[in-house]
Amino acid sequence: MKGLNTLLIGAAVVMMTACGQKTDTTTQQVVAENPKVTVAKVSAEYVSQLTVYPTTIDGDVVNNIAPQSAARISKSYVEVGDHVKANQTLALMDEINLDKAKLQMVNDSIEYGRIKELHDIGATSQSDFEAITLKYDVSRKTYRNLLENTILRSPIAGIVTARNYDEGDMYSMAQPLFVVQDITPVRMTINVSESKFSQIKKGMEVDITTEAYGDEVFKGVVDLIHPTINPMTHTFPVEIIFANSKEILRPGMFARVTVNYGDNFRVVIPDKAVMKQVGSGEQYVYVLNADGTVKYTVVELGRRMGDKYEVISGVDDGATVVTTGQTKLRSGATVEVVEG
Repeated sequence: MKGLNTLLIGAAVVMMTACGQKTDTTTQQVVAENPKVTVAKVSAEYVSQLTVYPTTIDGDVVNNIAPQSAARISKSYVEVGDHVKANQTLALMDEINLDKAKLQMVNDSIEYGRIKELHDIGATSQSDFEAITLKYDVSRKTYRNLLENTILRSPIAGIVTARNYDEGDMYSMAQPLFVVQDITPVRMTINVSESKFSQIKKGMEVDITTEAYGDEVFKGVVDLIHPTINPMTHTFPVEIIFANSKEILRPGMFARVTVNYGDNFRVVIPDKAVMKQVGSGEQYVYVLNADGTVKYTVVELGRRMGDKYEVISGVDDGATVVTTGQTKLRSGATVEVVEG
């Protein structure tokens, strides 16, 4: 039995060897394909140099109206939102001190008249006349001051934007009784970078947009350029004025002021050509060379205009940039350009 098994195993080996000699070995070669990309040829054009500044709308003039000292409010004549004229009465304060001052002024007036008559005929001394003159002058000024602080009037024409006390309240000097603002025109302050100091001019027209009115654009004007620059922020305040004849814009509204600093002739590229380096935040594109290879190119971008970017540096006019397929590329790689 042992001999038979040995013969069977030997026969099997011979058959396997024979079969192996009849089998042809084939070698498959894998040809690596070049990455497929789409490209776009870029060109230079005039690009408006726009800068957008966030700001808040203020009245052109803001008056905080209150008496000089604490007093009870006898009568209030206006409400928030009321339009007032210049010198219109807003409130009446307690009059007791005013009445006392008026009585003192009247008495001093009578005494002044009596002593003046005596002084004119030489029946009293010069010092007595000067003393009553001074006293009468002080009492008149005291009365006028109390009158201004008892009958509160608006110094400007405008709109009442705040009323902080009610009739019968004791004014405590913590905050004004009323705030009256002139809102025709309105004013906005923007902080402009030091690099723009020589470019912004009084009288320049600017665009104003607000969240309240969506895409509606209002035309404002540069009204005042502050002469000093903040050494910490390297910015300087610029005041914008808008006529606001229909009182559309109101104090406290958030606004964006867009200033056009002129046009620059710059290369413009599709936004989908721009990639961002993870970690560093470096922005780059792949530029297609004449030999079909690509070059990793760092770019400095300016404005975004819809689906395009302004290029400050990095890409030349007439260059061809890769617009899709960038994730599989490296600098120097040969690519296959396909239709987008």
